[in-house]
Amino acid sequence: MTVQICAYDPEWPSEFGVLADRLRHIVGEAATRIDHIGSTSVPGLDAKDVIDVQVSVANQHALEQAAGELESHGWVPPSEAFRDHGVPGLPTDPLEWEKRFFSQPPGVRRVNLHVRVEGRPNQRYPLLFRDYLRTHAPSAEAYATLKRHLAQLLPDDSERYADVKDPACDLIYFAAEQWAKESSWTAGTSNA
Repeated sequence: MTVQICAYDPEWPSEFGVLADRLRHIVGEAATRIDHIGSTSVPGLDAKDVIDVQVSVANQHALEQAAGELESHGWVPPSEAFRDHGVPGLPTDPLEWEKRFFSQPPGVRRVNLHVRVEGRPNQRYPLLFRDYLRTHAPSAEAYATLKRHLAQLLPDDSERYADVKDPACDLIYFAAEQWAKESSWTAGTSNA
């Protein structure tokens, strides 16, 4: 898949809102939160034109239940098991990084849908990462610069693009964790 970074689109939050309403209808009470995550959730940040959404669920059973509902409504899982990359210094148990990942059904704008168990490190990571970038414009701009350069170097290799970007995201995350401690950060209320 081609990697193309575009200028921030002020329509992304409202597009997320439409998706979140649809997802809330599908997964119902199984979802404890539905959040706009990723670069499209940070005002002013250049990004791929793909809305990242995180559906948080209470436990492993709810993870499987939500995944089944999404699949029955046309959301497309990858052909193999999917988990987030491990982060140095965080738990190494593969269960802590497990998620269900889906692409959009036909007729829906491009979406990366991540279903994760609330309280696990991989569920906290994107929320803290997003909030840190929303409040630290220089870090967001440096991240945008990195993504633009990587897209130029790896325009036709989205897997390698992600693999190279992950350690840089971890560096931002470590700074975000320090900020979270100093500011008593919490994830706040769900976006939907």
